[in-house]
Amino acid sequence: MRSVRARAALGATLVVAVALIGAGLAVLLVLRGNLTDRAGLEAEVAAREVAGQLALGVPYPELELGDEEAHPVQVSDGAGRVVAVSKDLEAVSGTGTTRVAPAPSSAPGDDDEADGDDDADGDDDGNDPARREVSPDTPEFTNGTATVDGEEADYRFAAVEVTTSKDVTLTVHAGAPLAAEQEAVSTVRTSMLTGLPVMLLVVAGVTWLVTRRALRPVEGIRRELAAITASEHLGRRVPEPDSRDEVARLARTTNETLTVLEASVDRQRRFVADASHELRSPIASLRTQLEVGAAHPELLDVPGAVADTVRLQALAADLLLLARLDAGERPGSAVVDLGVLVREVVSRRTADRIGPAVSVREEDGLEVSGSRGQLARVVGNLLDNAQRHAVRSVAVSVRADRGGVVVEVADDGAGVPDGERDRIFERFVRLDDARSRDDGGAGLGLAIARDVAVRHGGTLKAGTASGGGALFALRLPRRA
Repeated sequence: MRSVRARAALGATLVVAVALIGAGLAVLLVLRGNLTDRAGLEAEVAAREVAGQLALGVPYPELELGDEEAHPVQVSDGAGRVVAVSKDLEAVSGTGTTRVAPAPSSAPGDDDEADGDDDADGDDDGNDPARREVSPDTPEFTNGTATVDGEEADYRFAAVEVTTSKDVTLTVHAGAPLAAEQEAVSTVRTSMLTGLPVMLLVVAGVTWLVTRRALRPVEGIRRELAAITASEHLGRRVPEPDSRDEVARLARTTNETLTVLEASVDRQRRFVADASHELRSPIASLRTQLEVGAAHPELLDVPGAVADTVRLQALAADLLLLARLDAGERPGSAVVDLGVLVREVVSRRTADRIGPAVSVREEDGLEVSGSRGQLARVVGNLLDNAQRHAVRSVAVSVRADRGGVVVEVADDGAGVPDGERDRIFERFVRLDDARSRDDGGAGLGLAIARDVAVRHGGTLKAGTASGGGALFALRLPRRA
């Protein structure tokens, strides 16, 4: 079954069916047991009434055996000989003996001869081999049949043992009809068999309707997602139901996912457009210079062409690194001493005499885990930005702070306005002042630095230095 509604309806129906069948069997067993116990109690009362008469010495022919049809009675001695029976009892089973006529030796006045003398017929085929010994205190109950006045029926027999005044031990079997029990059980069973299919149909129908109503918002979500997929319009949103259940949370999560996806696609489109724009400028300049050089070799600006090529190469490297970061490239797990790394980067720049003077203040033994090349790229980008905007000097410090390592790069320039401190970390973003002084920057340095910091489990924030310039603080978790 491919339908959730069908599976839910079938599952609920099966569960209810098993529960109803189990409950029905339990009811039938309890009902049958109660009615059988009631019949046994009636049989015991009838048997004890006859036993009371025998205990008082009433002769067998004078015994009052009550209603023979309702409570057939059979009295037998210790040898299994029948000494008294109900008048209309024609056949019996389940009492220990099938005899329904008193034995000749059990005539009135012969009680003293019936206390254990074996009759010649004591073991004949009239005795039931299943006859049990009866406790004198606790009656024994058996089920059997009796034919009274030509009608055979099922009975519950109670066996009561009694000792007469002449020390003759007798067993009284009295029965109570089981017709009421059988009729009640049959009626309940028929009602259950008739009502069970109807109830299961009702359960299946109600489950189908309730599940259909509950899953209706899911179908709306599916249709809207199919429409979004067909139109590729990520600005659409799925309907959110007013309920606070799982379906409503699914709709909200779906809309949040669509919002993130739309922002990611828009960012990717802007990235591609900005990258194309940034690549177009050096490529066009380089082509122009080469075309002029091809037509007029004496006018070829070789240093300019080299500068454009270097700029194009740096831009391509930045775009490649961003692409790797977006693809989820792992930063690595190398052990990097940030103090040593910062000194190496600063020493190379000092040797190349690039920009204003840079002072370094660091602590020893501040190690982090990650990619040495990417972290060097972050420090280099921060130094590039600081030297580009500094007036005379740039200060770099490396220190431990609350379980982490902080690298701060400060300059004495104009600083970053408060409203731009988050935007400068976006890709291809350059402030107007920076754009006028920029000699080739594409606005990717700070974006790369922040992405690398985040993927190393750290942060990169912009602030104000003590001298009023810009302050960039890189925080990374310290290696244990």
